Amino acid sequence: MRIELERRPDVSKLFSILSPFIALGLTLFFGGIMFMMLGKDPFAALYSFFIEPLTEVWSLHELAIKAAPLILIAVGLSVCYRSNNWNIGAEGQFIMGAIAGSILPVVFYEWQSPLVLPLMMLLGMLGGALFAGIPAFLKAHLNTNEILTSLMLVYVAQLFLDWLVRGPWRNPGGMNFPETRTFDATAILPEMIASGRAHWGFGFAIIAAILIWFMMRYTLKGFEITVLGQSQRAGRFAGFSSRKMIWFSMLLSGALAGLAGIAEVSGAIQQLRPVISPGYGFTAIIVAFLGRLNPLGIVVAGLVLALTYLGGEAVQVSLQISDKPIRVFQGLLLFFVLSCDTLIHYKIRMMWYDLNDTTGEGAR
Repeated sequence: MRIELERRPDVSKLFSILSPFIALGLTLFFGGIMFMMLGKDPFAALYSFFIEPLTEVWSLHELAIKAAPLILIAVGLSVCYRSNNWNIGAEGQFIMGAIAGSILPVVFYEWQSPLVLPLMMLLGMLGGALFAGIPAFLKAHLNTNEILTSLMLVYVAQLFLDWLVRGPWRNPGGMNFPETRTFDATAILPEMIASGRAHWGFGFAIIAAILIWFMMRYTLKGFEITVLGQSQRAGRFAGFSSRKMIWFSMLLSGALAGLAGIAEVSGAIQQLRPVISPGYGFTAIIVAFLGRLNPLGIVVAGLVLALTYLGGEAVQVSLQISDKPIRVFQGLLLFFVLSCDTLIHYKIRMMWYDLNDTTGEGAR
């Protein structure tokens, strides 16, 4: 027996729209079963996940802080995935953007100027783009699988950050803790609203989503991304270069991930530490697909996933459980999003083999 996926001749528009909601409903259902198996009240767990973080003003600010990197990274990834370039290493590009952008407040900490913050953002984007350029070069010129190279580079970035904060960039007045000096006030991303902690990283995310949406919908570059993503052969007939698209999509994705990294460090953490991300780069993959690779949909999906981060922290406190079930819950969401999308576009076909068949015709 063999199971095959056969493309459906007609895709239901209704189920294409409902797919994210069906995936979310299935996640809630099976997530509730998971909490029940852990001996916890599933309704209390889901309430802590999705309702409790929305009941206080301060938690809404925290929601914006956690959504900002998810949206920024996922918007860049959507361009990659729609062009059929599978960047899985946004976590590493996030870290390298944070490192590159932190050069000024850490190494040149005595320089205090209004130019510091803009230059930090630009350096962060440059750091993320250059790090994404490594798998882009390997794929464009050596035909290397970008999934493997971009993923493996994540560990390079994580270890490099760990070495920096424990070695040359360690705060000399930090009592030997593995962290850099705290950023000067001129290097801290300001708050969007004076009444809370939400910084301009969230504003960057919304602006990036609108700009990428406009590019995808109304420009030739957006049309090129769509055509090459659906058929490289058709793209070549139209005069589009798949090699140039590899560079464009990977560098753009890396730049936005790098911007998310330095915005997170400058706005929320205000120094470098061995761990600066709870997995934003990987969670952003869920955000991208939950938003159907549409930048505006990604904004909504980013807020939903950020809610699971806040809710996960609330569940850990209220139900006294570890963060492992929280990660499983987020994994369930990705699984059901991909499963629903797959079953909308394909139908499952069972191929049975005739054991008495000696003609070699195969399955029936």
